[in-house]
Amino acid sequence: MRKIREIMTSDVETCTLLDNVFEVAVKMKDLNVGAIPIVDGDRLVGMITDRDIVIRGIAEKHPPSSKVEAVMSDHLVTATPDMSTQEATRLMAEHKVRRLPVVDGDKLIGIVALGDFAINELTDDQAQHALSEISESGSQMQ
Repeated sequence: MRKIREIMTSDVETCTLLDNVFEVAVKMKDLNVGAIPIVDGDRLVGMITDRDIVIRGIAEKHPPSSKVEAVMSDHLVTATPDMSTQEATRLMAEHKVRRLPVVDGDKLIGIVALGDFAINELTDDQAQHALSEISESGSQMQ
């Protein structure tokens, strides 16, 4: 059984609590990504997604200069590098998230996204199950 460390992205772009929503949005655009982990030093403290910017930012009338704390998710579901890919897809399905930050203690060391499972040709059944569970309820996504 494969481990998350084998498929995670370890060179993760982040923002800090000092950044504002506009800076995060620009970084997302430049990197063509939908989520940016928020760190305090190496410690993972949150995640901000394009959906967070729309729902918690724009729809709540927060200006682009708002601190990331105003719109980020701070109750995160995380993976560990030694977690099995099967356990990770189960977590993603259970919590209806498309991305899992990978941590060692509270230190961010990587990220794994639903697409990483397909790219790495892991069990298609695992990825399909997670995607169907995530998509079914149309719930919040990280």
